[in-house]
Amino acid sequence: MALWLTFALLIGTIGAGTGHGEVEIRECLYYNANWELEKTNQSGIESCEVEKNKRLHCYASWRNNSGFIELVKKGCWLDDFNCYDRQDCIAKEENPQVFFCCCEGNYCNERFTHLPEPGTETFGPKPQAAPSILNILVYSLLPITGLSMTILLAFWMYRHRKPPYGHVDINEDPGLPPPSPIVGLKPLQLLEIKARGRFGCVWKAQLMNDYVAVKVFPIQDKQSWQSEREIFATPGMKHENLLHFIGAEKRGTNLEMELWLITAFHDKGSLTDYLKGNVVSWNELCHIAESMSRGLAYLHEDVPRCKEGHKPAIAHRDFKSKNVLLRNDLTAILADFGLAVRFEPGKPTGDTHGQPSGNLRLCAVLFHQVGTRRYMAPEVLEGAINFQRDAFLRIDMYAMGLVLWELVSRCTAVDGPIDEYMLPFEEEIGQHPSLEDLQEVVVHKKMRPVFKDHWLKHAGLAQLCITVEECWDHDAEARLSAGCVEERISQIRKSVNGTTSDCLVSIVTSVTNVDLPPKESSI
Repeated sequence: MALWLTFALLIGTIGAGTGHGEVEIRECLYYNANWELEKTNQSGIESCEVEKNKRLHCYASWRNNSGFIELVKKGCWLDDFNCYDRQDCIAKEENPQVFFCCCEGNYCNERFTHLPEPGTETFGPKPQAAPSILNILVYSLLPITGLSMTILLAFWMYRHRKPPYGHVDINEDPGLPPPSPIVGLKPLQLLEIKARGRFGCVWKAQLMNDYVAVKVFPIQDKQSWQSEREIFATPGMKHENLLHFIGAEKRGTNLEMELWLITAFHDKGSLTDYLKGNVVSWNELCHIAESMSRGLAYLHEDVPRCKEGHKPAIAHRDFKSKNVLLRNDLTAILADFGLAVRFEPGKPTGDTHGQPSGNLRLCAVLFHQVGTRRYMAPEVLEGAINFQRDAFLRIDMYAMGLVLWELVSRCTAVDGPIDEYMLPFEEEIGQHPSLEDLQEVVVHKKMRPVFKDHWLKHAGLAQLCITVEECWDHDAEARLSAGCVEERISQIRKSVNGTTSDCLVSIVTSVTNVDLPPKESSI
């Protein structure tokens, strides 16, 4: 076949070189899409002859169906001046129904193209073959590609799936234990708002048949939510006088996202709320005060070997009666650790609002913006604290002295009027004191909430007032520790409950007539 084609090309070339002789021979590629109708071969080579003074050409015609080339015909084309001296078969008519091109030279119609359309490919004798192969490849690879993409997508979704009910992705905070599975496996329904605070509100919610508390933070307070969650995740934070943590969740998306902390719910609410509507007996006062100081003592304690690991000392930094909850038996529970700070050996003091710098004075100035103003210690109000562990713990003890005063003010242990509940310094500077008011009263005048005269007529209350004074001492280093307060209250309770009336009289006399005892060793 190759030898025959070479011979045909040679004859055609000789014929073409004869110019305009009597007979001109031209060889063109032949194709006819309608070969079945015309009973001819579909493709091949066509030999053409023309009379004297005539010229022979080759031609090709095709359709362009959205990029798919459909060849119609190829063959010889008789004398046409539009084909003179054209070596390439190029169609120049724009967007016809059928493209047509002609050229001079043997087999010049083997390749054809359309000039006006930029980027048009040059098509061969069987242009439909290439698209057919492409179609086969596409149709073959498409199912495989689709299946592969489906598998990859399923794998990605599995790896990045979100836990039910919007649980926090613990991968965001390496090292933290996962939230309790109790929340994720059960429906949680908010019922009513119980309190509003600095960073959000607290809801009473229902978790199956149990009530829980849900503290809701807006997305703007994510740092506070995360800080409190980290404190709850600290080893050793499970204690009978610390709020029980259940889990943490993210609800919603983008700017509408809410951050939830789920904890145990205590129906009696905070100590503030309870004292507003109730008075307390001597034994109730001792039970609340002793359990409250026990909780703070444990929070302040460094426990190297607890069940979960090493529990560092933790300062609350916002200790107040609003952050002390009560069980039904009036056991005190410490809550709201959003501003708490841990003191881990060998590590710098952690601060929920940034690590302290070397400028202690600057740190102290920044620190007095943290916590509730009414309960701030003198050194915090004047911006003169030392950024050491004991300094933070002593600040908590000053606030505990104020909370103990609140308890004493609502006690029914002695005959005498019981005033309406008032916050510390409310009588002196009102319900909304400014920072300047507190600095004037607490720092410069060294004033503290007053003890009523009739309180001192009860031996236990009189001794408790001495303990309160040692908690809020202006000299931070002279303040009692929480553990010392717990022990002191326990001893006072036992001594008072075990004495006769004559002994009570002698104790009252000694307390009212003798100067206050020297301060015990502090933290």
